[in-house]
Amino acid sequence: MTTWNEFSTAAPRIAGIFTRRHAAANNLCLLATVRRDGSPRISPLEPRFFEDELWLIGMPGTTKFRDLERDPRFCLHTATVDTEVKEGDAKLFGSVRDVRDRALHGRFATALFEETGFDLRGQEFDHFYGVDLTGASSVEVSGDHLDITIWKPGAPEYVVEKR
Repeated sequence: MTTWNEFSTAAPRIAGIFTRRHAAANNLCLLATVRRDGSPRISPLEPRFFEDELWLIGMPGTTKFRDLERDPRFCLHTATVDTEVKEGDAKLFGSVRDVRDRALHGRFATALFEETGFDLRGQEFDHFYGVDLTGASSVEVSGDHLDITIWKPGAPEYVVEKR
């Protein structure tokens, strides 16, 4: 599996688009998970970058986190509001690992409070999901065509032109 730091080195174009779109949407993304019956679920989520990793953390007891507990596979999509995709678009594919490190949780909560004022300091996290990537793609409008960039672990990212 590939962490965010490894991914951003291996696929800088996609990582750049994801990071830019993530920030432009106030950190909002759409998370796809697998329901108990095998059907997909789409949920809003604000993934966070911390200590060179991407984390999926949120309100405890939600269905999206129960989905990930049962089946760790996901797709994370930047929130797209522009139907012409002028600013680009990106998707990350992978699975999560539940990191049970209280010291890390504490550092995260302190950083979150300092950055946003949202106070989770001293609280225990039900789940603290680190992201391991298994693939990614992005779309950019380039003149009269789309540039679709694709990445899989162990290979460089590559661009496919769609006219």
